[in-house]
Amino acid sequence: MPIRPLSFRELLDEPFALLQADIRVVAGCAAPLLVAGGSVVAAIIGLVSHLTGGSDDGTALAALCATLVVAWIIRTVLRAVTVTTGLARAGGAPIGARTAMRQTGQRLGPLLLTQVSFTAIGLAVLAPSMLFLPFGVIGIVWFLLVYPFSWFGLAWLRARHLVAAPVLYAEKAPARTALARAGALTGTLRMQRAGVWICRQLLYTVLTAPLLGLALFVSDISGTHRWPFLVLITGTGLLLAAVTEIVESSARVVGYLDLRCRREGMDIRIPVASRGSR
Repeated sequence: MPIRPLSFRELLDEPFALLQADIRVVAGCAAPLLVAGGSVVAAIIGLVSHLTGGSDDGTALAALCATLVVAWIIRTVLRAVTVTTGLARAGGAPIGARTAMRQTGQRLGPLLLTQVSFTAIGLAVLAPSMLFLPFGVIGIVWFLLVYPFSWFGLAWLRARHLVAAPVLYAEKAPARTALARAGALTGTLRMQRAGVWICRQLLYTVLTAPLLGLALFVSDISGTHRWPFLVLITGTGLLLAAVTEIVESSARVVGYLDLRCRREGMDIRIPVASRGSR
């Protein structure tokens, strides 16, 4: 990717170009995580189903909660892997899967703190729009009216700290320092970054629909037996979480490099004078 200030369109396009160069490394790390995560989710669902005597409500709640927790863990690890490989590629020294996982472990603690911060903000902003969903038509109307505003509010809040993960790994900063540094780099470009983030979320929505449609199509062919259907749906959810996180993390690397160029002249090369010159 070019190391220079990028246009709005380039901020949307360049993450895919950066990711394409290391797709084998990232996919090689994502595949075992998805297999292990899917196995854990299936085991939790089976345990809860056994303890509740096969209750439909208990099984459904276990499937939802287990998928969300495992997806959060997978996203955290893949964020670190994608950021480290992206930074290495942009710096001209690409790394392999083992090095990416080793570097992931070295900064995993601060990354978890930033992830908790992101999750807490998301829950705090989006929860009010979902409070009345169990109340039928009134809840649906409330959701449709409030959710779009909550979504834009979340974009505004997230934009300030979008590049926190690249700061963690590129500058070896602690979690709190990385969040502050990300906010300082973003500065007055917060509205632009919020717009880029919203465009990416819309793109994820477009990509998600065909995959969910394919999962439902397969379930119609194979039959809606409980366990195959649960495994198919939870596996699809984990796959979606992994793919969107990989793209999102690559975009964070691109955004970080762009901000460094805009704020600190990272793209400026100062020629070194020769020893014999005066």
